Amino acid sequence: MALSRRSFLKACGCAAGVVGAGALAGCGGDGGAGASGAAADAAAGAGAEPSGVSQVVITMTPSSEPAAGFNPLVGWGAGEHVHEPLIQSTLIATDNNLAFVNDLATGYSCSEDGLTWTFTIRDDVKFTDGVPLTAEDVAFTINGIASGEGAEADLSMVQEARALDATTCEIAMKRPNNALLYTLAVVGIVPAHAYGADYGENPIGSGRYMLEQWDRGQQVILRANPDYYGEKPLMDRVVVLFMEEDASLAAASSGVADVAYTSAALAGAVPAGYRLLNCASVDSRGISLPCNPAGTDVVVEGDMVYLGGNDVTCDIAVRQALNCGVDREAMIERVLSGFGRAAYSVGDGMPWSSAAMRVETDVAAAERLLDEAGWARGDDGARSRDGVPCAFDLYYAAGDSTRQALAYDFADQCAALGIAVTPKGASWDDIYTRQYADPVLWGWGSNSPVELYELTYSAGWGNYAQYMSDEVDANLEAAQAARTVEESYPFYQAAQWDAATKTGVAPEGAATWVWLANVDHLYFERDGLKVAEQKPHPHGHGWSLVNNIDRWSWS
Repeated sequence: MALSRRSFLKACGCAAGVVGAGALAGCGGDGGAGASGAAADAAAGAGAEPSGVSQVVITMTPSSEPAAGFNPLVGWGAGEHVHEPLIQSTLIATDNNLAFVNDLATGYSCSEDGLTWTFTIRDDVKFTDGVPLTAEDVAFTINGIASGEGAEADLSMVQEARALDATTCEIAMKRPNNALLYTLAVVGIVPAHAYGADYGENPIGSGRYMLEQWDRGQQVILRANPDYYGEKPLMDRVVVLFMEEDASLAAASSGVADVAYTSAALAGAVPAGYRLLNCASVDSRGISLPCNPAGTDVVVEGDMVYLGGNDVTCDIAVRQALNCGVDREAMIERVLSGFGRAAYSVGDGMPWSSAAMRVETDVAAAERLLDEAGWARGDDGARSRDGVPCAFDLYYAAGDSTRQALAYDFADQCAALGIAVTPKGASWDDIYTRQYADPVLWGWGSNSPVELYELTYSAGWGNYAQYMSDEVDANLEAAQAARTVEESYPFYQAAQWDAATKTGVAPEGAATWVWLANVDHLYFERDGLKVAEQKPHPHGHGWSLVNNIDRWSWS
């Protein structure tokens, strides 16, 4: 159960803002004296135990808690909120510039036809149970994900992984796809000899940290792996508290948390002894715009039928007008208090992004597009064409106050254009039934081009707009088939806009989305704590912050 502000204060025995030292004592499992000590110091907000062991206490959203535990074969490290798995090692990783660097791997290569990848791995790595890590474990992990129906990491391009010897793993591909590297950078390697049904609750890994205690719905405690093969972590213990936004503020205000996540709405309430940590992100908010007329149903996975199409957004003039008629900067000031950047695509600023996705606010141009397309204003200022009102519903997740505010600001701006937009808060279960028929305010963004592919490719799982283009598909396929990731960038850019063929999803083309804002990730950071330089944060206000927790320290 997620902690609300009320239950948090009750659990802590809070009176007049004073929190008892035993507030976060272990609630279940055999955590041992060390776990209780970590929890007591967490409540006191100390940077270290009396023994001198350094620790940090961090709050995360309840959705950051891994439902299936710390199991890379299911979702840990992967899925919608990608991050480094910490408990397990990965073959490769990315640095702060998102360049690939080796972790377990000592080197890797790809065959000329792109169908065989070969990784050589270190011979000095042991799991925390003392058993050496070998290529057999690497192959076991990759095959388990590739064949696992519940796996969130996408290794569907893999045919089979094989251990050629103890330090060499060969990966046979179904098709060339350099996006394999982005996925392997977050896939934690599990032990073939010790993997079972309870692995998520009792993970054995070879990474920088070990799971010391997990109290579901409340906290996770990690401690440094004393036998880690790499550079010794500077932070010995990490306590993660799962709580809602208002409880996170209370945890900082009462000195319980060293780093507490917050939002733009609360960013001005920096507690004494803290400063605001602002992490740039590629956490994008955007609206999908169905490109087909109503009645164009969508069949998914052979038998699931969804309502599809929209008689207003199917008009390219409307989609283009929405893109140039919205003042993103004004929206960010009003809704995010300036804590964000205008968004024009999924992945602004990434090497694969295209300058053609950027569009300047031009209300007059938006008005002309609508006028020329026959969407005439009536006496009340609202537009219609052939008796069809220029109006649509805009769905957003009901529990997300930021998306709600963005949706209503967007609706207000559209009203000035004569377009009637009705924001509708709903559960995700309800939204999914409408995802191909109505515009939806989504959150996306990752440190890889995989989402760009899936939101744009005709058969992509995220092609909510249902825009189909042979030219766009060809560029996306060429991007994934390129020998190197660097060679893929021009193809990704051409899929967004190809000036030669005048095809693509850019605002001057199909305009399949109207992107609004990249949301800054904000935290209250205790004075004296040195948070290491961050990579751009992907979507999700959670584990990406602690990718390099082993390099954090106290001054």
